[in-house]
Amino acid sequence: MLENLVSSHGMIISGAILLIAYIFIASEKIQKSVVALVGASLTMVLGLLPCHSHIDPTTGAYVKGVFEYISFDVIFLLIGMMILVHIASRSGVFKWMAIGLLKLTKGHPKMVLFTLAAFTAVASAFLDNVTTVVLMMPVTFVIAKEFDTDPIPFLITEVLASNIGGTATLIGDPPNIIIGARAGLSFMDFLNELTVIVALIFLTVVSVLIFLFRKSLKSTPEKMAHVANLDNSKTITDKGLMIRSMITLALVILGFVTHDITHIDAYVFAVAGASFLLLFEKPKEIYRDVEWLTIFFFVGLFIIIGGFEANGGIAFLADKLIQFTSGSLDMATMLILWGSGLLSGIIDNIPYTATMAPLIAQVQHTIPYSGAGHHPLWWALSLGACLGGNLTIIGAAANVIVSETATVKGHPISFMRFMKYGALATFISLALSSVYLFVRYLH
Repeated sequence: MLENLVSSHGMIISGAILLIAYIFIASEKIQKSVVALVGASLTMVLGLLPCHSHIDPTTGAYVKGVFEYISFDVIFLLIGMMILVHIASRSGVFKWMAIGLLKLTKGHPKMVLFTLAAFTAVASAFLDNVTTVVLMMPVTFVIAKEFDTDPIPFLITEVLASNIGGTATLIGDPPNIIIGARAGLSFMDFLNELTVIVALIFLTVVSVLIFLFRKSLKSTPEKMAHVANLDNSKTITDKGLMIRSMITLALVILGFVTHDITHIDAYVFAVAGASFLLLFEKPKEIYRDVEWLTIFFFVGLFIIIGGFEANGGIAFLADKLIQFTSGSLDMATMLILWGSGLLSGIIDNIPYTATMAPLIAQVQHTIPYSGAGHHPLWWALSLGACLGGNLTIIGAAANVIVSETATVKGHPISFMRFMKYGALATFISLALSSVYLFVRYLH
């Protein structure tokens, strides 16, 4: 009976599991990795996804098994980069870089804010956003204390800059990793297509924030001199580790950049670099700090979405999108950009992107693109999902981390205070992205 129910109503059942998982993820009542694994278990137990790939005896069609729906290239890229960045950060090198940049500003508050934002944005393009803001927060609190000012304008600017900077590369933000794996986009594809617009968005948003925070960005000559002369001589705690990890990280990024020549996937370089650095560490200590909750969240989510895809759910949504846009590439691109931007500010952008990626993969064949480069729908999804994370304080993991840490430090950031600046940053970002996509691909 269960088998008949699943075979006749598989799309509805798998869609219900996906929708309920979304609701629980958004409510944050249960840890999201647990929600994803429970949903994945239900998908498997109900037979919505077969355990193994096989040939259907009645139709002769090839049926994919559960493991073919899990993007292991995404999983291994995440694990490799988490290990690499964690080991490198133990040397104090990222804090050393941040303080070194601050000394160049001569302690001018507006220049300090711009420098912190620029460093955070660039770092977020090559490290994950959460790691970047975690590394930047201690420096930020020190600087705010030296200026005797509220650290919240600095923290809000940094987290918005982090989400903007992470949009520029394959590894900067988890949605891009998912998009890259599904669309076959390389590190250089992201860099070539998104760097210019991301840089423009960054400069515009940070300029607006500096203007809005101008009353908080004041200091005395004595305090400015103190910040300009911060002692950075003891920030590096392990010089050997710093040299080793920086060379390894540079080689891994070089591997990403040369993908079009070597045709070796990004996750191979990430895992190779992590493996090398682990030779000099105590692996148990390093593995303990890998964000396993995020990894299991991805695995569970891929299985839930795989169940929905296998039962025709993605194809159904793709048809509806094509009908709604009347097959218009312009309308579909703008709908995905703005829809992704708004939805990613309300729900986690990772499950949203994981659901949309197979949808775009189907739609792109029905709404053809004859221009140069990859289909613009992928870039609309990337820009919308990553930049939309700035809309609310729960829109991206980096936002939540900064908010929680600030509260512990006695500087709580309210939902509405963050949204006042986040919504403006998101609107500016999506408006500029709309112009870019139209001029670059649709005109």
